[in-house]
Amino acid sequence: MLPTVAWKNNTVVMIDQRKLPGKEIYFKCKNYKEVVYCIKTLAVRGAPAIGVSAAYGVALAAVKAKAKEKIKFFNEMAYAIAELRASRPTAVNLFWALDRMTAKLISIENMPVEKIKKELLKEANLIEKQDIAINTKMAKNGAKLFKKGETIMTICNTGVLAAAGVGTAFGVLNEAHKQGKKINVVACETRPLLQGSRLTAWELKRAGIPFRLITDNMSCYIMSKGFIKGVIAGADRITANGDTANKIGTYMLAVLAKNFKIPFYICAPKSTIDLKLNSGKLIPIEERKSTEVTELHGVKTAPKGIKVYNPAFDVTPNELIAGIITEAGVVRPPYLKNLKKIF
Repeated sequence: MLPTVAWKNNTVVMIDQRKLPGKEIYFKCKNYKEVVYCIKTLAVRGAPAIGVSAAYGVALAAVKAKAKEKIKFFNEMAYAIAELRASRPTAVNLFWALDRMTAKLISIENMPVEKIKKELLKEANLIEKQDIAINTKMAKNGAKLFKKGETIMTICNTGVLAAAGVGTAFGVLNEAHKQGKKINVVACETRPLLQGSRLTAWELKRAGIPFRLITDNMSCYIMSKGFIKGVIAGADRITANGDTANKIGTYMLAVLAKNFKIPFYICAPKSTIDLKLNSGKLIPIEERKSTEVTELHGVKTAPKGIKVYNPAFDVTPNELIAGIITEAGVVRPPYLKNLKKIF
Protein backbone atom coordinates (compact mmCIF):
# COMPACT_ATOMS: atom_id res chain seq x y z
CA MET A 1 0.00 0.00 0.00
CA LEU A 2 1.30 3.46 -0.97
CA PRO A 3 1.03 6.39 1.49
CA THR A 4 -2.48 7.81 1.87
CA VAL A 5 -1.29 11.03 0.22
CA ALA A 6 1.98 11.34 -1.70
CA TRP A 7 3.76 13.56 -4.22
CA LYS A 8 4.91 11.65 -7.30
CA ASN A 9 6.08 12.97 -10.67
CA ASN A 10 4.38 16.35 -10.25
CA THR A 11 1.05 14.79 -9.26
CA VAL A 12 -0.64 14.26 -5.90
CA VAL A 13 -1.41 10.55 -5.55
CA MET A 14 -3.96 9.45 -2.95
CA ILE A 15 -5.76 6.23 -2.21
CA ASP A 16 -9.45 6.59 -3.10
CA GLN A 17 -11.06 5.86 0.26
CA ARG A 18 -14.52 5.71 -1.31
CA LYS A 19 -13.56 2.41 -2.96
CA LEU A 20 -12.24 0.65 0.17
CA PRO A 21 -12.28 -2.08 1.31
CA GLY A 22 -13.39 -3.62 -1.99
CA LYS A 23 -10.79 -2.01 -4.24
CA GLU A 24 -7.41 -0.39 -3.62
CA ILE A 25 -7.47 2.34 -6.27
CA TYR A 26 -5.21 5.39 -6.40
CA PHE A 27 -6.40 8.77 -7.65
CA LYS A 28 -3.77 10.85 -9.47
CA CYS A 29 -4.45 14.55 -9.13
CA LYS A 30 -2.84 16.34 -12.05
CA ASN A 31 -3.97 19.80 -10.93
CA TYR A 32 -5.16 21.46 -7.73
CA LYS A 33 -8.83 21.33 -8.82
CA GLU A 34 -8.65 17.54 -8.65
CA VAL A 35 -7.30 17.84 -5.10
CA VAL A 36 -10.31 20.04 -4.28
CA TYR A 37 -12.58 17.38 -5.79
CA CYS A 38 -10.98 14.61 -3.71
CA ILE A 39 -11.38 16.59 -0.49
CA LYS A 40 -15.00 17.51 -1.24
CA THR A 41 -16.05 13.98 -2.20
CA LEU A 42 -14.17 12.23 0.66
CA ALA A 43 -11.80 10.41 -1.66
CA VAL A 44 -9.36 11.71 0.95
CA ARG A 45 -10.58 12.36 4.50
CA GLY A 46 -9.34 12.64 8.07
CA ALA A 47 -8.18 16.01 9.40
CA PRO A 48 -4.38 15.46 9.17
CA ALA A 49 -4.64 13.83 5.72
CA ILE A 50 -6.78 16.73 4.50
CA GLY A 51 -4.11 19.15 5.76
CA VAL A 52 -1.33 17.30 3.92
CA SER A 53 -3.51 17.10 0.78
CA ALA A 54 -4.19 20.84 0.91
CA ALA A 55 -0.46 21.61 1.26
CA TYR A 56 0.31 19.45 -1.76
CA GLY A 57 -2.62 21.08 -3.57
CA VAL A 58 -0.90 24.45 -3.17
CA ALA A 59 2.40 22.99 -4.38
CA LEU A 60 0.63 21.44 -7.36
CA ALA A 61 -1.05 24.75 -8.20
CA ALA A 62 2.39 26.38 -8.16
CA VAL A 63 4.10 23.74 -10.29
CA LYS A 64 1.28 23.75 -12.86
CA ALA A 65 0.84 27.56 -12.89
CA LYS A 66 1.02 28.98 -16.41
CA ALA A 67 1.96 32.52 -15.41
CA LYS A 68 5.61 33.48 -15.62
CA GLU A 69 5.16 37.06 -14.50
CA LYS A 70 5.19 37.29 -10.72
CA ILE A 71 1.97 39.31 -10.33
CA LYS A 72 -0.01 36.90 -12.51
CA PHE A 73 1.58 33.93 -10.72
CA PHE A 74 0.53 35.29 -7.32
CA ASN A 75 -3.00 35.89 -8.62
CA GLU A 76 -3.18 32.27 -9.79
CA MET A 77 -1.94 31.09 -6.40
CA ALA A 78 -4.44 33.24 -4.51
CA TYR A 79 -7.30 31.79 -6.57
CA ALA A 80 -6.11 28.21 -6.04
CA ILE A 81 -5.71 28.67 -2.28
CA ALA A 82 -9.21 30.19 -2.05
CA GLU A 83 -10.70 27.18 -3.86
CA LEU A 84 -8.86 24.75 -1.61
CA ARG A 85 -10.02 26.71 1.43
CA ALA A 86 -13.66 26.36 0.34
CA SER A 87 -13.47 22.58 -0.13
CA ARG A 88 -14.64 21.62 3.40
CA PRO A 89 -15.69 23.86 6.31
CA THR A 90 -15.10 21.94 9.56
CA ALA A 91 -11.62 20.35 9.62
CA VAL A 92 -9.28 23.10 10.84
CA ASN A 93 -6.17 21.26 9.59
CA LEU A 94 -7.23 22.29 6.09
CA PHE A 95 -7.02 25.98 7.00
CA TRP A 96 -3.90 25.47 9.15
CA ALA A 97 -2.03 23.91 6.21
CA LEU A 98 -3.21 26.58 3.76
CA ASP A 99 -2.26 29.37 6.18
CA ARG A 100 1.18 27.83 6.55
CA MET A 101 1.64 27.52 2.78
CA THR A 102 0.41 31.10 2.32
CA ALA A 103 2.87 32.37 4.94
CA LYS A 104 5.65 30.51 3.15
CA LEU A 105 4.61 32.01 -0.17
CA ILE A 106 4.67 35.54 1.29
CA SER A 107 8.06 34.97 2.92
CA ILE A 108 9.67 34.06 -0.41
CA GLU A 109 7.84 36.54 -2.66
CA ASN A 110 11.10 38.18 -3.75
CA MET A 111 12.46 34.95 -5.22
CA PRO A 112 12.13 34.09 -8.93
CA VAL A 113 8.92 32.21 -9.80
CA GLU A 114 10.68 28.91 -10.50
CA LYS A 115 12.46 29.08 -7.15
CA ILE A 116 9.16 29.83 -5.38
CA LYS A 117 7.65 26.69 -6.90
CA LYS A 118 10.48 24.54 -5.53
CA GLU A 119 10.27 26.12 -2.08
CA LEU A 120 6.50 25.54 -1.85
CA LEU A 121 6.99 21.88 -2.71
CA LYS A 122 9.67 21.64 -0.01
CA GLU A 123 7.24 23.12 2.52
CA ALA A 124 4.51 20.63 1.58
CA ASN A 125 7.03 17.79 1.91
CA LEU A 126 7.97 19.11 5.34
CA ILE A 127 4.33 19.22 6.45
CA GLU A 128 3.97 15.56 5.46
CA LYS A 129 7.17 14.52 7.29
CA GLN A 130 6.18 16.46 10.40
CA ASP A 131 2.74 14.82 10.44
CA ILE A 132 4.39 11.39 10.41
CA ALA A 133 6.58 12.36 13.39
CA ILE A 134 3.64 13.92 15.25
CA ASN A 135 1.55 10.78 14.76
CA THR A 136 4.30 8.68 16.34
CA LYS A 137 4.55 10.97 19.38
CA MET A 138 0.77 10.98 19.91
CA ALA A 139 0.65 7.19 19.66
CA LYS A 140 3.26 6.78 22.40
CA ASN A 141 1.62 9.41 24.62
CA GLY A 142 -1.82 7.83 24.27
CA ALA A 143 -0.78 4.19 24.64
CA LYS A 144 0.21 4.92 28.25
CA LEU A 145 -3.45 5.48 29.11
CA PHE A 146 -4.52 1.88 28.53
CA LYS A 147 -3.74 -1.24 30.54
CA LYS A 148 -3.04 -4.75 29.36
CA GLY A 149 -6.06 -6.67 28.13
CA GLU A 150 -8.45 -3.70 28.06
CA THR A 151 -11.19 -3.31 25.45
CA ILE A 152 -11.43 0.13 23.84
CA MET A 153 -14.25 1.55 21.71
CA THR A 154 -13.65 3.88 18.79
CA ILE A 155 -15.61 5.58 16.00
CA CYS A 156 -14.98 6.61 12.39
CA ASN A 157 -11.49 6.12 10.93
CA THR A 158 -8.42 7.67 12.49
CA GLY A 159 -5.61 5.48 11.15
CA VAL A 160 -3.10 5.63 8.31
CA LEU A 161 -5.95 6.49 5.95
CA ALA A 162 -6.65 9.66 7.93
CA ALA A 163 -3.08 10.94 8.24
CA ALA A 164 0.39 10.81 6.75
CA GLY A 165 1.65 8.59 9.57
CA VAL A 166 0.09 5.95 11.83
CA GLY A 167 -2.94 8.11 12.52
CA THR A 168 -4.43 9.72 15.61
CA ALA A 169 -6.76 7.59 17.78
CA PHE A 170 -6.00 4.48 15.72
CA GLY A 171 -2.29 5.18 16.11
CA VAL A 172 -2.73 5.00 19.89
CA LEU A 173 -4.51 1.65 19.62
CA ASN A 174 -1.88 0.30 17.24
CA GLU A 175 0.95 1.41 19.52
CA ALA A 176 -0.69 -0.26 22.54
CA HIS A 177 -1.02 -3.44 20.47
CA LYS A 178 2.64 -3.29 19.37
CA GLN A 179 3.69 -2.84 23.00
CA GLY A 180 2.12 -6.22 23.77
CA LYS A 181 -0.78 -4.88 25.82
CA LYS A 182 -3.16 -7.32 24.11
CA ILE A 183 -5.91 -4.75 23.80
CA ASN A 184 -9.22 -5.45 22.07
CA VAL A 185 -11.12 -2.91 20.02
CA VAL A 186 -14.83 -2.36 19.45
CA ALA A 187 -15.28 -0.35 16.25
CA CYS A 188 -18.52 1.52 15.52
CA GLU A 189 -19.59 1.22 11.89
CA THR A 190 -20.06 5.02 11.67
CA ARG A 191 -23.11 5.81 9.58
CA PRO A 192 -23.91 7.12 7.07
CA LEU A 193 -20.69 6.47 5.08
CA LEU A 194 -19.43 3.53 7.15
CA GLN A 195 -15.90 4.77 7.74
CA GLY A 196 -15.75 2.39 10.70
CA SER A 197 -16.81 -0.78 8.93
CA ARG A 198 -15.16 0.03 5.58
CA LEU A 199 -11.92 1.64 6.73
CA THR A 200 -11.20 1.07 10.43
CA ALA A 201 -12.11 -2.63 10.28
CA TRP A 202 -9.86 -2.90 7.22
CA GLU A 203 -6.97 -1.25 9.10
CA LEU A 204 -7.53 -3.25 12.31
CA LYS A 205 -7.49 -6.49 10.33
CA ARG A 206 -4.28 -5.52 8.50
CA ALA A 207 -2.64 -4.60 11.83
CA GLY A 208 -3.67 -7.87 13.47
CA ILE A 209 -5.47 -6.11 16.33
CA PRO A 210 -8.35 -8.20 17.80
CA PHE A 211 -11.64 -6.37 17.27
CA ARG A 212 -15.39 -6.59 16.95
CA LEU A 213 -17.50 -4.41 14.67
CA ILE A 214 -20.84 -3.02 15.89
CA THR A 215 -23.55 -0.79 14.49
CA ASP A 216 -23.64 2.67 16.04
CA ASN A 217 -26.93 2.02 17.85
CA MET A 218 -25.42 -0.95 19.70
CA SER A 219 -22.93 1.22 21.59
CA CYS A 220 -25.11 1.85 24.66
CA TYR A 221 -25.86 -1.84 25.18
CA ILE A 222 -22.22 -2.81 24.65
CA MET A 223 -21.02 -0.23 27.18
CA SER A 224 -23.62 -1.41 29.68
CA LYS A 225 -22.01 -4.87 29.74
CA GLY A 226 -19.05 -3.43 31.65
CA PHE A 227 -16.09 -4.62 29.57
CA ILE A 228 -15.41 -1.36 27.70
CA LYS A 229 -12.62 0.39 29.63
CA GLY A 230 -12.09 3.41 27.42
CA VAL A 231 -13.40 5.28 24.38
CA ILE A 232 -11.08 7.12 22.00
CA ALA A 233 -11.85 9.30 18.98
CA GLY A 234 -10.11 11.73 16.67
CA ALA A 235 -11.03 15.34 16.03
CA ASP A 236 -11.59 17.72 13.16
CA ARG A 237 -11.45 20.85 15.30
CA ILE A 238 -10.85 21.54 18.99
CA THR A 239 -11.72 24.97 20.37
CA ALA A 240 -9.86 26.87 23.10
CA ASN A 241 -12.13 25.50 25.84
CA GLY A 242 -11.69 21.87 24.72
CA ASP A 243 -15.01 21.42 22.90
CA THR A 244 -14.36 19.00 20.06
CA ALA A 245 -15.92 18.54 16.63
CA ASN A 246 -15.63 15.03 15.25
CA LYS A 247 -17.57 12.59 13.10
CA ILE A 248 -21.30 12.55 13.84
CA GLY A 249 -21.98 10.05 16.62
CA THR A 250 -18.92 10.96 18.70
CA TYR A 251 -20.98 13.16 21.06
CA MET A 252 -23.33 10.23 21.64
CA LEU A 253 -20.43 7.99 22.65
CA ALA A 254 -19.11 10.65 25.04
CA VAL A 255 -22.49 10.98 26.76
CA LEU A 256 -22.78 7.21 27.11
CA ALA A 257 -19.20 6.92 28.38
CA LYS A 258 -19.94 9.53 31.05
CA ASN A 259 -23.06 7.61 32.10
CA PHE A 260 -21.13 4.35 32.47
CA LYS A 261 -18.08 6.05 34.07
CA ILE A 262 -15.79 5.13 31.16
CA PRO A 263 -12.96 7.58 30.32
CA PHE A 264 -13.46 9.28 26.96
CA TYR A 265 -10.36 10.55 25.14
CA ILE A 266 -9.71 12.67 22.07
CA CYS A 267 -6.48 12.27 20.09
CA ALA A 268 -5.42 15.03 17.70
CA PRO A 269 -2.33 17.07 16.77
CA LYS A 270 -1.85 20.65 17.94
CA SER A 271 -2.72 21.78 14.40
CA THR A 272 -6.32 20.64 15.06
CA ILE A 273 -6.64 23.01 18.04
CA ASP A 274 -8.22 26.31 17.06
CA LEU A 275 -7.46 28.78 19.85
CA LYS A 276 -9.22 31.53 17.88
CA LEU A 277 -12.59 29.93 18.67
CA ASN A 278 -13.62 30.03 22.34
CA SER A 279 -16.23 27.27 22.21
CA GLY A 280 -17.69 24.53 20.04
CA LYS A 281 -20.80 26.62 19.42
CA LEU A 282 -18.71 28.62 16.93
CA ILE A 283 -17.55 25.63 14.86
CA PRO A 284 -19.17 25.50 11.40
CA ILE A 285 -20.80 22.09 10.94
CA GLU A 286 -20.83 20.70 7.43
CA GLU A 287 -24.22 19.53 6.14
CA ARG A 288 -23.74 16.93 3.42
CA LYS A 289 -26.05 15.73 0.64
CA SER A 290 -29.15 13.71 1.53
CA THR A 291 -28.27 10.74 -0.69
CA GLU A 292 -25.57 9.74 1.81
CA VAL A 293 -28.45 8.86 4.13
CA THR A 294 -31.08 7.68 1.65
CA GLU A 295 -28.77 5.47 -0.43
CA LEU A 296 -26.09 2.88 0.24
CA HIS A 297 -23.59 2.41 -2.60
CA GLY A 298 -26.21 3.73 -5.04
CA VAL A 299 -29.03 1.50 -3.75
CA LYS A 300 -32.03 3.42 -2.37
CA THR A 301 -32.78 2.59 1.27
CA ALA A 302 -35.46 5.24 1.88
CA PRO A 303 -38.54 6.59 0.03
CA LYS A 304 -37.88 8.99 -2.82
CA GLY A 305 -38.21 12.73 -2.17
CA ILE A 306 -38.02 12.69 1.65
CA LYS A 307 -36.26 15.39 3.68
CA VAL A 308 -33.07 14.49 5.52
CA TYR A 309 -30.78 15.86 8.23
CA ASN A 310 -27.17 14.99 7.41
CA PRO A 311 -24.67 16.87 9.59
CA ALA A 312 -21.22 15.36 9.04
CA PHE A 313 -19.99 16.28 12.53
CA ASP A 314 -21.17 16.89 16.07
CA VAL A 315 -19.51 18.75 18.94
CA THR A 316 -18.59 17.01 22.19
CA PRO A 317 -18.61 19.43 25.17
CA ASN A 318 -15.31 19.60 27.04
CA GLU A 319 -16.79 18.37 30.33
CA LEU A 320 -17.27 14.92 28.78
CA ILE A 321 -13.60 14.59 27.73
CA ALA A 322 -11.15 12.97 30.20
CA GLY A 323 -8.09 14.00 28.23
CA ILE A 324 -6.87 15.30 24.87
CA ILE A 325 -3.88 13.36 23.53
CA THR A 326 -1.45 15.50 21.51
CA GLU A 327 2.17 15.28 20.40
CA ALA A 328 3.00 17.51 23.40
CA GLY A 329 1.41 15.11 25.88
CA VAL A 330 -2.03 14.39 27.33
CA VAL A 331 -3.86 17.61 28.18
CA ARG A 332 -6.29 17.42 31.11
CA PRO A 333 -9.01 19.84 32.25
CA PRO A 334 -9.31 22.77 32.68
CA TYR A 335 -8.77 22.95 28.92
CA LEU A 336 -9.14 26.71 28.58
CA LYS A 337 -6.00 27.04 30.69
CA ASN A 338 -4.08 23.88 29.78
CA LEU A 339 -4.49 23.83 25.99
CA LYS A 340 -2.75 27.20 25.76
CA LYS A 341 0.24 25.81 27.67
CA ILE A 342 1.19 23.34 24.92
CA PHE A 343 1.65 26.23 22.51
